[in-house]
Amino acid sequence: MKKILLALLAATLMGAAATPEYSIDAIRYANAPKISVADMVMGGPKDQNVDAVFVIWLVRGGGKNILFDSGFHRPQWFRYFTVSDYLRPDKAVLLAGVNPEQVTDIVISHAHWDHMGGIDLFPKATVWIQKEEYRYYTTDVWQPGGEHDGIDPEDVRELVRLNTAGRLRLVDGDDVEIMPGIRAYTGARHTYASQYLRIAGSPPFVLASDNLYLYRNLTEHRASATFSEADWPANIKNQERMIELAGSPDRVVPGHDRMQFEKYPVKGRVAKIK
Repeated sequence: MKKILLALLAATLMGAAATPEYSIDAIRYANAPKISVADMVMGGPKDQNVDAVFVIWLVRGGGKNILFDSGFHRPQWFRYFTVSDYLRPDKAVLLAGVNPEQVTDIVISHAHWDHMGGIDLFPKATVWIQKEEYRYYTTDVWQPGGEHDGIDPEDVRELVRLNTAGRLRLVDGDDVEIMPGIRAYTGARHTYASQYLRIAGSPPFVLASDNLYLYRNLTEHRASATFSEADWPANIKNQERMIELAGSPDRVVPGHDRMQFEKYPVKGRVAKIK
């Protein structure tokens, strides 16, 4: 019995040691001024605007430099959207002390242009995306009647190229540990199969990306934009789940809220979340 207990204790200690205490930085690579609140908070006031930000998150630990989302750089999007104070994502990570070649992994929350559009900027990174997100946006959505608003065909081609090059990993479903202490969750339905992350630690954090646009979505219990209006209840339900996973609404980080650069210590474009 004593040997069994010692073995269990050793296994527990080994498991604990295998989970790094990750650091988390938010890196602002551009601003999005005067966005309608109604576009960010479903059912919100149409006569109010908010200054939003474009962000990528850098998670470091266990010998890895992990980006959650990759930003964008293709010129056509600057014509469609108002973007200011832009710095290309591979240049922006330098401000956090990481060279683009040192990024080991990129976890893509969803396939929209401003989140998947920088996967070609980090030459050694393995890219992670939900299996159903990959399938849908590389196949069905381009068939007659498919709705591919916000999806850049060049990004999709790059995603397929990475797959054929052996640098793509498909996350199969909800509540999946993709790296020690980093779990992916689905169900918020910002896109066909968007995902968000829980980063374990003392304390844990949830990185929501666009599954939660603003802190205001949490406080007003209103959905972010979803794949369809019918998915609003699922989005709100997953906001509640994010709070449970993080242990506090203060540790849930939205996708485009500039307040994350006010809540946490900031040096230039980089906010130290943890």
